[in-house]
Amino acid sequence: MNANSDLGRRLVAQRERLGLTPEQVAERADMDPGYLRFLEEHPALPPTETLDRLAKALETTTDDLLGGGRDRPPGRGAGMAAPHLRGLDREECMRLIAPGGIGRVAFGGFGGPVVLPVNYKVHAGGIVFRTRHGGAMEEQLRTGVAGVDVIIAFQVDRIDEVRREGWSVLVQGPAHLVPAEEVASVAAAGVTPWVGGERDLYIRISPDRVVGRRVTSL
Repeated sequence: MNANSDLGRRLVAQRERLGLTPEQVAERADMDPGYLRFLEEHPALPPTETLDRLAKALETTTDDLLGGGRDRPPGRGAGMAAPHLRGLDREECMRLIAPGGIGRVAFGGFGGPVVLPVNYKVHAGGIVFRTRHGGAMEEQLRTGVAGVDVIIAFQVDRIDEVRREGWSVLVQGPAHLVPAEEVASVAAAGVTPWVGGERDLYIRISPDRVVGRRVTSL
């Protein structure tokens, strides 16, 4: 994708967030409305002076219009004017996380609560990921007590900073080290550790409780 192909989407989203028409923004920015529509609908990189005028007209910065500030924590901008929060049922939650990707696991470590990012896959109704031998997860799960489940939390979210909307899914359930005789089957799911390295310990979470929420504009 062209590095500037998202400019139009940001222009439209910021304009709609302010409740302005293209004509109103064009008047504010002292430009032709037709040119503004072109920028909203086509990949383009206008001159710096034009970007500056657009940023002022849309009450934002050129950096944000161009998708800059990616290293900043998400959610620093103003919220949408009329947010609508609704709960998601289990079926929709599982559908949203089914493609896999990066999530977070949270569990009680020996030194206190621990939250770690992991690459995951949904496999055979469970959530599987890989970690390293001798790490915090293995220490937590090897309780040495038969029949005792360690309940952990797993969370995934997707946030659209431009549209000020997104969703979040929380899964809670027992986590187990995948037995040696099942590793080959689980490995076939294709889950790979995002950070690389020797991470050959497979862990599976059974989703006992699955809840989620989505925020959109009315």
